[in-house]
Amino acid sequence: MSLFNIFDVAGSGMSAQSVRLNTTASNLANADTVSSSQDQTYRARQPVFAAMLEQATDEQVGAQVQVAAIVESDAPLVRQYSPNHPLADTDGYIYKPNVNVVEEMANMMSASQSYQANAQVASAAKDLAKATLQLGK
Repeated sequence: MSLFNIFDVAGSGMSAQSVRLNTTASNLANADTVSSSQDQTYRARQPVFAAMLEQATDEQVGAQVQVAAIVESDAPLVRQYSPNHPLADTDGYIYKPNVNVVEEMANMMSASQSYQANAQVASAAKDLAKATLQLGK
């Protein structure tokens, strides 16, 4: 694997984790929203990652991460009886998102650590490239 492939892999990993952090932030921001119907209620979203393998001409293989899709959770929405709420439907129910705050916080910590790990890989590759250039002096 060439040095530039390392930067591509680390960069794509950082980009993917950035998308993961953004979707987690969106889920947390909408965790307490209320709606009067199931159709209008926010649903938790999660990114789906896929590996992109690239076959180089000189027998080197590189892999990058891409965001294949962002999917909505199938978990049931929270239906709460609250007849005095201004957004209650005709039966007195309000609907809350299917966002699990604990899972989202764990997701955020994991994405942050993965982002940091990819940044450290890029930094180590940069340091190795600098050291390699210093060999010729």
